[in-house]
Amino acid sequence: MLTEKDIEQIESHGLTLHKVYKQLETFNRGIPFANIITTASVGNGIRQLDEKAKKQLETYYDDKKDQLDIVKFVPASGAATRMFKFLHEFLENFDPDKELFRNYHKKNPNKDLETFFSSLGEFAFVNEVRKKIREMHPDYKKSSKGKRHFYFVNAMLSQEGLNFGNKPKGLIPFHRYKKYATTAFEEQLMEAANYASVKDDVYLHFTFSEKHVEAFKEEFEAVRNRVSRKTKKTYHISYSFQNSNTDTVAVTLDNKPYRDKKDQLVFRPSGHGALLQNLNEVNADVVFVKNIDNVAAQEYNPEIGGYKKILAGKLLQLQSKIFGYLKKLQGDVTLEEVKEIQSFVWNELDIKDIPHGISAMIEFLNRPLRVCGVVRNTGAPGGGPFWVKNGEGQVSLQIVEKSQIDMDNERQRGIVSEATHFNPVDIVCGLRNYKGEKFDLAEFSDPNTGFITEKSENGNPIRALELPGLWNGGMAHWNTVFIEVPLITFNPVKTVNDLLRKEHRPNA
Repeated sequence: MLTEKDIEQIESHGLTLHKVYKQLETFNRGIPFANIITTASVGNGIRQLDEKAKKQLETYYDDKKDQLDIVKFVPASGAATRMFKFLHEFLENFDPDKELFRNYHKKNPNKDLETFFSSLGEFAFVNEVRKKIREMHPDYKKSSKGKRHFYFVNAMLSQEGLNFGNKPKGLIPFHRYKKYATTAFEEQLMEAANYASVKDDVYLHFTFSEKHVEAFKEEFEAVRNRVSRKTKKTYHISYSFQNSNTDTVAVTLDNKPYRDKKDQLVFRPSGHGALLQNLNEVNADVVFVKNIDNVAAQEYNPEIGGYKKILAGKLLQLQSKIFGYLKKLQGDVTLEEVKEIQSFVWNELDIKDIPHGISAMIEFLNRPLRVCGVVRNTGAPGGGPFWVKNGEGQVSLQIVEKSQIDMDNERQRGIVSEATHFNPVDIVCGLRNYKGEKFDLAEFSDPNTGFITEKSENGNPIRALELPGLWNGGMAHWNTVFIEVPLITFNPVKTVNDLLRKEHRPNA
């Protein structure tokens, strides 16, 4: 199936023949659906904390953090294309020289479009766009309403304009304050000062797309003094790219390797699961994981930061117990102590298949740990916490994406409909073991939990393989605890109109 020329191409891409054959085998075999047993809920896998417990955990974290290595890890390689999807469609379909906007809108009613144009003055980027319009379209003010709408979107999205559609989401202006506008990138820096600082230093690691790294560096230099002055912290930024050796081969709909016009194999990035490799290179005691677009105006940061500290306090408390038990298990341990450890595993780590025997217990406890904030379900698309049975019959708490669930199965569909909570990617990770050594995170991923999706390549339908999601199958064999956090901690910007929500509208 693969030629000598293909093998050369595979190796120059940083992949191996064995890896590509495994990928082709996965396409042919398919990926089994997750077998969800029941939804996780409060009292059944999700903890709801009272005010006293929250305060205690926050204090516990504050007391410990200055002796730790702490990093905030922000996946930030996504382009903003989907954020402006309905505006790209408007540019493509509306010709202001041929029809009036009201006639176009009557034929193509679109609530998002209506909301956008009636709220232009509210967006943080409006002045930047207006300045670009004056350069590109001097006749703007004398034009018809439809033409003005067209000019605005064109100046904002086109390559000759501000090119927002091809910019990374992290560099789009999100919030407008009295004297300046801030990007999602700057807001991530500001927010981190509330919980991820060690004394006066804040360390953040971003995963950028290689083509965007210079733009992010420029943005950091432009805002560094402002954020340092406001937070009284020194910022240290590191970054990495999705490695091409995590790419996967594309196939045709009948699972044969797909070739381009030059008869070359086509490789595609393998989704956010590829970032497990990036996370694996971060060497810290505590790592906060948060998506680039999940930020709020700065007035909300103390409250959001408080909940981050609560999650981290829980992580450190659990770690302290786990590390103590692991040290005990290395020597003489009494039956009473074994029972205490089993009770901890059942009650604190929500494990119902309790390991028996000293070596099994050591193996089970000596894993990466994550404490995940989950929010009440608001109908947002994405994964949630479920009890899942794996191929060996073991039941554990997992974050599962809808695409991993067989929605044609009535029973599985019924469980999904009962889900009470949602995964906002609000995760605190413990990446070192009880000896202070870094775990190899690849050892705790489940390779059988990737995704096969249908995509388009130059107008041709293809099938693409994504690696197990970073917080789904990528963390399948971690010890996991879920804690309910309020909706204020979850403010993603999936579409540009999300920026009109009050959490993205600063008072100052």
